[in-house]
Amino acid sequence: MARSRIVDDADFEHPMDDFPVRPLEFKSGALNTDAVIWSQSHPRFSIFMNAFSVHVPYFERYLIRSMSMAKKHVRDAALLADISAIIGQEAHHAKNFIEFNRVMARRYPKIDALEMRARDDFAERAGTDTLKQLVGFTAGYETFTFLAGMIILANYEEWMSESEPTMKAMWVWHQVEEVEHGAVAFEVYKNLYGTDEWYRKYMILKALTHIALEVKTAYLHMCREEGLMNSLPSATTTVWFLVSTLSKMFWHCLPTFSRTYHPRHHPLATTRQNRIAVAWRRFTKAGGDPLKIDRAKMNEIIGVS
Repeated sequence: MARSRIVDDADFEHPMDDFPVRPLEFKSGALNTDAVIWSQSHPRFSIFMNAFSVHVPYFERYLIRSMSMAKKHVRDAALLADISAIIGQEAHHAKNFIEFNRVMARRYPKIDALEMRARDDFAERAGTDTLKQLVGFTAGYETFTFLAGMIILANYEEWMSESEPTMKAMWVWHQVEEVEHGAVAFEVYKNLYGTDEWYRKYMILKALTHIALEVKTAYLHMCREEGLMNSLPSATTTVWFLVSTLSKMFWHCLPTFSRTYHPRHHPLATTRQNRIAVAWRRFTKAGGDPLKIDRAKMNEIIGVS
């Protein structure tokens, strides 16, 4: 499947062009449990992202299985290179977030059980799903990790400007890379099963349902442990953040149901629309250390005085 290079401006390459593998280790396992609520800008946001990270490393292992199997059937050289790159990126994501899950398990009594359930579920699926199920569910799921990456970076100031440095660095890295490889699983599906649009759309809904249920369960458990469900006003705010954030993901996924959709053309995907992602990629490409981007450094690299 031929793919065109999209450039918004002479100085801006599309983020999905020639994206690299960055073998970063954030040592999040060394953090104190107090760092679990890592965003001072928006504590509920950090709990939401923590809830996401309970199961997402095991999806990332599933993705690695899916893309590795699909690679044997793809002949497009550019797509094969992107498959290798997404496998590399996701392997490093999974390693870092599994390490952080150990910290969360020391703070929340149910996290170990939720994590092991996710691990076993994805391992079973990876061993029994057909290639079409593997690729279809991966493409459906990646629809939302891609959208989440763009939504989170677009809300950077409100949600994570004041944050524990290690966790902020890890999540910015993760979201930038989710956008970078956000088209790969889609392109693999189109390459192998491009005529079956109904199955692709079904898998988007199946993935959203799975994500919503997993995140809801972990998020509400964490919020109860943090005392955020102890009063009606606090509980209402807590639940509203969960519902509104998942709703944003659903709203922004609506273009994906078009027969002519491609992630590279999504309205949120252009480099010019997110200065955080543009600045982060330029900074790291120039040799800057993404593990040492505190608020002052972020302001410096995005040009804020």
